[in-house]
Amino acid sequence: MNFKKILIINPYGIGDVLFTTPVIKNLRLAHPQARIAYLANRRTADFLKVNPGIDQVFVYERDAFVEAYRQNPLNFAQKWFSFINAVRREKFEVVFDFSLNNTFGFLSVASGIKRRIGFNYRGRGQFLTDKIELIGFEGKHVVDFFLDLLKFVDVPLVDPHLTLDIPHQDIQWAKDWLVKNKVDAHKPLVAVFPGGGASWGDGAKYRLWGAANYAQLVDKIVEKFDAAIILLGDSKDGTLCREVSRLARFPLYDAVGQTSLLGLAALFKQCRAAIINDAGSVHVAVAVGVKALSIYGPVDPNVYGPYPPAEHRTVQKGLPCQPCYRRFRMPQCSHVSCLRDLSVEEVYRKVQTIL
Repeated sequence: MNFKKILIINPYGIGDVLFTTPVIKNLRLAHPQARIAYLANRRTADFLKVNPGIDQVFVYERDAFVEAYRQNPLNFAQKWFSFINAVRREKFEVVFDFSLNNTFGFLSVASGIKRRIGFNYRGRGQFLTDKIELIGFEGKHVVDFFLDLLKFVDVPLVDPHLTLDIPHQDIQWAKDWLVKNKVDAHKPLVAVFPGGGASWGDGAKYRLWGAANYAQLVDKIVEKFDAAIILLGDSKDGTLCREVSRLARFPLYDAVGQTSLLGLAALFKQCRAAIINDAGSVHVAVAVGVKALSIYGPVDPNVYGPYPPAEHRTVQKGLPCQPCYRRFRMPQCSHVSCLRDLSVEEVYRKVQTIL
């Protein structure tokens, strides 16, 4: 099967899109002359544009379509069909749809794409020509689910690793940031990302290990390894990270809210290791080749954790109720014991295996 034009759809967050990078790589190896395009949201478009396996990026912003409908349904219809026409003009032969959403299935049909491959989640795959039945991601890693779609077109699995290419200017920005902030180049650099991930919104509270725990952890790392600690996070993580700095006995370097996505990747690249909550940023660190330790509460690291699992470390309390996030649903929990009772010493023991 020799495809000349391929479309990939995943309109979700950083981790979700990075989980598709092995699909991109193996498609490119199997179809080196094909034109491969990607439909993504604005937040992930930047790193897709620098992916050597991607030739074109369609930016889909759901909020922009919702706002257009709120203002005038006719404007929404015009905007939607204009978007469909832009995709249709490319005459794609096959689409790999990771959206689990029949909206994008309809878009693929309306765009004239003959081969439509994806997951039939809760009956939403009615527009797909080739589909895998899905009740949720469980029993194996999401990346393995995604790679299963390649079997429909006989694409062999050559390399399963996540990838994220960093432009030279972003690498230079990271190096300049280290110099500007007088980070000791002779010390091992350790990135610490205490936030919970922007895409979870209010649900991020179920992913936070806590400022006091992080402060004690970084103190132990500095004492043992004489490391320089760089705090990273979204601007929304500012209050949390300032509390980590206040409670820590040693000075920390604060880059919170100062990086673009590619800038974050570039700073990770300068580090020996990264310690991160369950958030999309852990997959950024993994994709640029940094040893990562991620802290998990409600979510199953065997399904959503660093990939491939053997090359990185995760830590969780191991309570009978873990994982409680199943089939895209988070139950109400008044105690979050999985994170509350996870001790600094338990996490520190895992940290020592990556430093």
